[in-house]
Amino acid sequence: MRPRDRSEAERIDAVLAAYHRYNRPLSGIQSPSRRTAFLEQLIESIHRVQYIDRGVLHRRDQERQLAPQRLDPNSYLFDPIKGAAIRAGEGDHDEACWLVFMFTHFGKNLRTGYRLARDVYGSLGNGTAWDWARTSANPEAFRKWLAANVQALRHRTDHGSFGNHRKYQSLDPESPNGTGQAVVSYVNWVLAHRRHQDLFDNAAIEAHYSKRAAFDYLYRSMNVVASFGRVAKVDYLCMLGKLRLADIEPGSTYMTGSTGPLAGARLLFGDQATNSAPREIDRWLVELEARLRLSMGMQVLEDALCNWQKSPDQFLAFRG
Repeated sequence: MRPRDRSEAERIDAVLAAYHRYNRPLSGIQSPSRRTAFLEQLIESIHRVQYIDRGVLHRRDQERQLAPQRLDPNSYLFDPIKGAAIRAGEGDHDEACWLVFMFTHFGKNLRTGYRLARDVYGSLGNGTAWDWARTSANPEAFRKWLAANVQALRHRTDHGSFGNHRKYQSLDPESPNGTGQAVVSYVNWVLAHRRHQDLFDNAAIEAHYSKRAAFDYLYRSMNVVASFGRVAKVDYLCMLGKLRLADIEPGSTYMTGSTGPLAGARLLFGDQATNSAPREIDRWLVELEARLRLSMGMQVLEDALCNWQKSPDQFLAFRG
């Protein structure tokens, strides 16, 4: 662990010890090796959240070092998250949110990076990008383009090369859960409120201006977006919050329907969690998160638990 992280790790460790003693046993991290591995995963997850604020937004707002190539799908430097930050800084809120959708839907592959998102967003380099203005004006035209080019996309990116969170996703233009329907249904979800900002404003009103309630409102409303299950919805909405495109934050790990995070939580709480429902375990995590006082704390916990359960006795960094 880096020296600059030690004080935060010590603070978190003290909170975990107090929670274990006075609130609920955390029997899964009582061995030194598991406790250390869990703490390191929490610190690693904090870094992922801080990267957007310090590594992306700060550079855009203060140092202005985000290269314009981050928006160019013909460049190997293309990065939909940094591109979203640039567009948001320019006042193009819709395009910024659309780039977050592209990032979430396609992901970043460990081997090919953003190649698939580049190829789709850049219309295979034909000079006319599938940006928000073009796609939202005629989403069925996008579906037709995808149908005509799906084999070329698969060939260029080795059968798709979606990111790890989207590894079971399909480029199919017509299937109910393929890329074609995902794009069409996402556009329809937004256009029901005319634009992204109006959609988020409506969520804020419905949630009485609670960031966490607005997140939950949007999470549930995204059931209409094809192929977006628990992980994709959480990833998309959390990134909107981190980029300050929507004034929202998760108030839950959305444990129901999860695999890795639920396994990690059951391991953390031990025998008491064996027969407990996911909603009950999520309530315990909300209670724990309130004491940890972390920025985007529920996402940090969800991410850390998911990665920790893969290697509970030894810290391993996971990417993708």
